[in-house]
Amino acid sequence: MTDENSSRSIAAVERAMDVLLLFGRAGRPDLGVTEIAQELGITKAAVHRILTALRNRDLIITDPVTRRYALGPAAISLGRAYLARTDLRILAAPELRRLADECGETATLSIRRGDTRLYVDQVVPVQELRMEVALGIPFPLHAGSSSKAMLAFLPEAEIDAYLDRHPLEPLTDRTVTDPAKLRKELAAIRRRGYATSLGEREVGSASIAAPVLGHDGHVIAVLSVAGPQTRFKPRMGECAPLLLEAAERLSAEFGHRPAAD
Repeated sequence: MTDENSSRSIAAVERAMDVLLLFGRAGRPDLGVTEIAQELGITKAAVHRILTALRNRDLIITDPVTRRYALGPAAISLGRAYLARTDLRILAAPELRRLADECGETATLSIRRGDTRLYVDQVVPVQELRMEVALGIPFPLHAGSSSKAMLAFLPEAEIDAYLDRHPLEPLTDRTVTDPAKLRKELAAIRRRGYATSLGEREVGSASIAAPVLGHDGHVIAVLSVAGPQTRFKPRMGECAPLLLEAAERLSAEFGHRPAAD
């Protein structure tokens, strides 16, 4: 193959990848030929050729009635294979380090296990007075910012089921134990995007937490920043945008795209 032919082949592959990636970021379930051509700045004829090649490999499917295209089973299999091989802690580690460095407090990663939430990783800053969490210990989903951030972003039916199954036992005198009050706070957390806690799980602590969402909008994990209340409480508002940015970046790793306004 000549250099010219090789360059043309590479360019064709790159255009095909551009088309395929467009489906992933478009935010719409299907696309038409004209939309693709306009978005990528290529001719409709070229789009037709690329779509035909992708259809032959089941990467793209077409609706015979609307003549619009969507991701096919082969593309979905690739996505599932990526997610199956993704180690949450490895992906979260840079975000935890960044948060601990920028906020000067402990950054943690939590996951759900049934009706409980547990820490699976943390980065502790170099501070004489600092917080460390116990990894692998289950905590209820109603006490503390990480738990509330996880509970708030569950489907409403799951929240109802959790509250039906569990009385809201206090862990400290600041734990929310009234279901109506908790529901009101969960709604506020969803609007704000993150949860806060002042001594609800551990006396003297202050924390903020935000969910990591998957491609389907379900909660995969929770990121949190926590520190001694006397030091961190005045800085919670300052660190909240940093936390939300970190959660959004990590969510994007799992295929989540924020909803359009």
